[in-house]
Amino acid sequence: MSTITWITARGLFGRRRFLLLLPLPLVLLGLAVLCRSLGVDPRQWGPPVLVGLGLAVVLPVVALIIGTGVLGAEIDDGTVVHILTKPIPRWQIVLPKLAVAAGITAVTVAVPLYVAGVLAASVRLGLALAVAAALGALAYSAFFLALSLVTRRPVLLGLVYVLIWEGLLGNFVSGTKVLSIQQYVIALADRIAPTGLLETTVSVPVASVMTALVSVGFTVLAIDRLRSFSVAGETS
Repeated sequence: MSTITWITARGLFGRRRFLLLLPLPLVLLGLAVLCRSLGVDPRQWGPPVLVGLGLAVVLPVVALIIGTGVLGAEIDDGTVVHILTKPIPRWQIVLPKLAVAAGITAVTVAVPLYVAGVLAASVRLGLALAVAAALGALAYSAFFLALSLVTRRPVLLGLVYVLIWEGLLGNFVSGTKVLSIQQYVIALADRIAPTGLLETTVSVPVASVMTALVSVGFTVLAIDRLRSFSVAGETS
């Protein structure tokens, strides 16, 4: 498993798509620093920067780029064959790749969110955002990893989920929030550090249970789906 973890991490850092991870977190951090330096009331810039940008855009997009890449890129270029030919249980392939995807996503997003939370309110809010973002990174990564194994267009479908389901429908149809990872993250962060800057109608128990179900459920789906792959990397 350690070998697969190392190969996956090296592959991500060696691909051009890794460069796509840098702009969004830097924009988030830059906006927070700029608003704080200009003395703008946190109640005015906090929600759009922390939630509208950080949790609604940066977190899911970074998770989408990485989550669909840890296995999807290997399937596309055929290098997954080298792994599939080894007598390795499929869960020992999926779990290390999920760990790498969730870990890199969490670090990439949690650090700027922590700084933005500190600038907006307090260290406690910064820590709450970082912890909630890490949990969200796991759920998103499991979802997007499984998506890369069930469709040839995981990025497109992932964007549909993030932009249409969580973004558009989430603002107009309250019922869709129950199936929104973004809302789980907001609820968990607000529970750790209650603040008026974070608002959601999803309860903490629902957010906790659904985050666990999404993480475990899509991980199991990914493992099961990978079992159906032949040596050629196609599903049988």
